[in-house]
Amino acid sequence: MKKLFSGLMIASAALSFQACNSGSTSNDSKAVADSANETKDTSTVASATGGIAVDSKDAQFAVEAANGGMAEVELAKLAETKATNAKVKEYAAMMIKDHSKANEELMALAKTKNITLPTTVGADQQKVMDDLSKKSGTEFDKGYVDAMVKDHDKDVSLFETASNDCKDADLKSFAIKTLPVLKMHQQSIKAIQDGMK
Repeated sequence: MKKLFSGLMIASAALSFQACNSGSTSNDSKAVADSANETKDTSTVASATGGIAVDSKDAQFAVEAANGGMAEVELAKLAETKATNAKVKEYAAMMIKDHSKANEELMALAKTKNITLPTTVGADQQKVMDDLSKKSGTEFDKGYVDAMVKDHDKDVSLFETASNDCKDADLKSFAIKTLPVLKMHQQSIKAIQDGMK
């Protein structure tokens, strides 16, 4: 009876939270995914209850990684059409290839763990995309490169933490395997940035 009551309380709180946020103008897919994962059962019987099969911090890592990966691909697609610098275009092609591969791997992994991932980029990343889409020429190139440096500094930090702290062996393995690629991206974009100064 206690489990039923607590389950109803969680469902009620989730509906109240959703109702409070429904008036919001922001439709942030990342926030929605985080919220969905928070309401899932993380107990040892999670698989039987349809809950999430990982620790909540591991789920947050997956959401953050998916959001970042999608943003990298979408920004790179923009760069492929708007960039004027050949090195920036080359970097964008690498982002699409590498991040699309990592995104697919993470989506498959999340599916097995019952982790809800965002379906579109988060509000912060959408703002960066909107700002960059208004730029052209060298102004776009500089803005894109600066955004990639910032994103990859954040990505490397996120994946370093996950490599050490993830409790789920599969997510930890994904973080460890992906981290060297992100560090290579980070070094490459910083070299491009230095060359533009």
